[in-house]
Amino acid sequence: AKDYELRQYESAKWVSTVIRGETQKEAMRQGFWKLFHYIQGKNEKEMKIGMTVPVTCLIKPGCTDFKISFFVPFEHQDSPPQPTDSDVFIEERKAAAIFVRSFGGFASPEKYAEEAEVLARILRNRGQLFHEDFFYTAGYDSPFKLFNRHNEVWYFKK
Repeated sequence: AKDYELRQYESAKWVSTVIRGETQKEAMRQGFWKLFHYIQGKNEKEMKIGMTVPVTCLIKPGCTDFKISFFVPFEHQDSPPQPTDSDVFIEERKAAAIFVRSFGGFASPEKYAEEAEVLARILRNRGQLFHEDFFYTAGYDSPFKLFNRHNEVWYFKK
């Protein structure tokens, strides 16, 4: 469809952290730095790992827990180094069909929520079944990139 796409993702490992009781913006900031330290060598192997995209954030409307995640690079998928920070963990996400809506610009929590609502409305209108109780935000760009930015919201297909 022109206003969203349906992607099939294979199962994959992500390095994640959960930030509780903060605003989404502050949770993203804190979570990003915890994960950045992990890829900079704060792991059992003291190994530097390349930065990947997207950076995702699990949003459960009405909840102040936010799970921020980095995709583990393909070369480390089989055995990613274990985090040494007890707040950081490796998770395996199962293969899934995901409805994706993309948009540009600098994405604020409000903009992500607005785009998620637009996607949810489109999916309902088209009779698509999806998990409505949560969505992911996905950011692809460094804060220093000013133009042609790429952001997404994801709903998992039922």
